[in-house]
Amino acid sequence: MSKARVYTDVNVIRPKEYWDYESLTVQWGDQDDYEVVRKVGRGKYSEVFEGINVNSNERCVIKILKPVKKKKIKREIKILQNLCGGPNIVKLLDIVRDQHSKTPSLIFEYVNSTDFKVLYPTLTDYDIRYYIYELLKALDYCHSQGIMHRDVKPHNVMIDHELRKLRLIDWGLAEFYHPGKEYNVRVASRYFKGPELLVDLQDYDYSLDMWSLGCMFAGMIFRKEPFFYGHDNHDQLVKIAKVLGTDELNAYLNKYHLELDPQLDALVGRHSRKPWSKFINADNQHLVSPEAIDFLDKLLRYDHQDRLTAREAMAHPYFSQVRAAESSRMRTQ
Repeated sequence: MSKARVYTDVNVIRPKEYWDYESLTVQWGDQDDYEVVRKVGRGKYSEVFEGINVNSNERCVIKILKPVKKKKIKREIKILQNLCGGPNIVKLLDIVRDQHSKTPSLIFEYVNSTDFKVLYPTLTDYDIRYYIYELLKALDYCHSQGIMHRDVKPHNVMIDHELRKLRLIDWGLAEFYHPGKEYNVRVASRYFKGPELLVDLQDYDYSLDMWSLGCMFAGMIFRKEPFFYGHDNHDQLVKIAKVLGTDELNAYLNKYHLELDPQLDALVGRHSRKPWSKFINADNQHLVSPEAIDFLDKLLRYDHQDRLTAREAMAHPYFSQVRAAESSRMRTQ
């Protein structure tokens, strides 16, 4: 059995009310307090609008949920309530529903975010260090509260570059971590799925989020979005194996007593490890430093137990400049 290296027993120690989302009683607010301004996005499970609170005239985000199991909605709400006020976690302001259709909506704080496809190509080396560090604060916090996000990717990281403000959003796939529990591997978005999901290891943990973060980080420093571009789940593992190598993959499978199904095994084939330096080119070299490579290498590991934790990641030399700037800001406040 595999268990998280950190925050293993958070939900064992906490009272059942903390993680037992099925027994949540939702306190519904008044839908008439909010008006839709414009559509800003849509996902598999929701449509998202910029809105306004007609009482305070404040901007907000309205996430109208598509018909989905009540249990899943309760899980998202409970997690958002548990994490509310945590560093760089999007704030849930209200929960409302339509009187007639009973369609629920979640009301969030507004973040004036630039689309990552537009923003990322403009980011400097320091910007990337700064924003990844801000994202790590959110991840360490949610992990410390016994919660895995399970859908870390650029679309779910809102950045207001003018205010240098980052928020981790979309907690719809997030789940409470219970040591030894077997989870659904059909989570995360394909390009950000950890090897554990692709080889059907179900007793995964917070370290899944660290793989996804590694994919996101690799995409940013190498300017290759997405970094692992698989056409389906099987091909996704092939793309990873072509970079990390098949010897390492087999060592991982052996350690956890896993076997690839024969079809996938044939697809994966045999590949030697590709050095990170092979991804450096004229377009990205200003973003790639030895510390960046060392940091990336400690995230993108097949073995989830070998990956840096969020807290360990924050202490990496790659962020020394960011930590120094933060402590001098703290001192001058």
